[in-house]
Amino acid sequence: MNIHPDIKRALKENKPIVALESTIITHGLPHPENVDMAREVEGIVREAGAVPATIAIIEGVITVGLHDATLDALALHPAPLKVSTRDIGYAISQKKTGGTTVAATMQIAEQVGIHVFATGGIGGVHRGAELSFDVSSDLEALGNCRVAVVCAGAKAILDLGKTLEVLETKGVEVVGYKTDTLPAFYTRSSKHAVPHRLNTPEDVAALMHAKWSFGLPGGVVVANPIPESHAADEALIEKAIAKALQDMKHQGIIGKDQTPYLLERVRQLTEGKSVDANVALVRHNAAVAADIAVAYAKQHPLNDA
Repeated sequence: MNIHPDIKRALKENKPIVALESTIITHGLPHPENVDMAREVEGIVREAGAVPATIAIIEGVITVGLHDATLDALALHPAPLKVSTRDIGYAISQKKTGGTTVAATMQIAEQVGIHVFATGGIGGVHRGAELSFDVSSDLEALGNCRVAVVCAGAKAILDLGKTLEVLETKGVEVVGYKTDTLPAFYTRSSKHAVPHRLNTPEDVAALMHAKWSFGLPGGVVVANPIPESHAADEALIEKAIAKALQDMKHQGIIGKDQTPYLLERVRQLTEGKSVDANVALVRHNAAVAADIAVAYAKQHPLNDA
């Protein structure tokens, strides 16, 4: 494992740190938008007083915090892996380079001692999972890793109701950040209520401390709605998702290829509006995550987790 000196120092001094995943770099956006986005998000975290820790696997080495040259190389890699938890051992043993998913990023972040993580949206239960059994390993990681994940809810291509049910079974708090309903990634709300609402970074930090100091395992989902100015039209998004799901079924796409395919197909069908929304929500999540990390470090100088 290679940990950036700034992050080593921050861990030693109990400074606020925000983990960032790298599949948005390797599989989410084209070049150079992926590099620009990664650097912008890291800048947002720094401006809020926290240290950004972008996580990836580089030539078989788990890397926590990317130097500029490393980030450029990752963004331009011709065939990067999409590394979930099941792929970490393979990537290390075969000296592969890849972007870490939410699940893999959570596992690595907790192992290092980072307990706040900003991403776009978590994975979950796919539509039709009662037949396909397709459930994201993000939910397993959330049930096991003591990490607070700031996200715009679960990706809208998923079955949000079933995703909430699995999170409840695994004992994962789902907190609406200044909202009473679960955000649906591109849109600010859904028909699903969240179990709890919190309105400040300090309240979220207090929940993290209460849970982990009591010895409870698992993470916290901080569901943070996309800014209203960038939210997509709900009818437009749902129509695009329905069409994308139909196309995916016809093409026989299964497994971990589903999410990248669906997100790209929705981008095509919305003429790029979904990508604009995605970028906006990632920025917003990074800012909120940094505020939570700062609050957690101030409230609890001794690491609960």
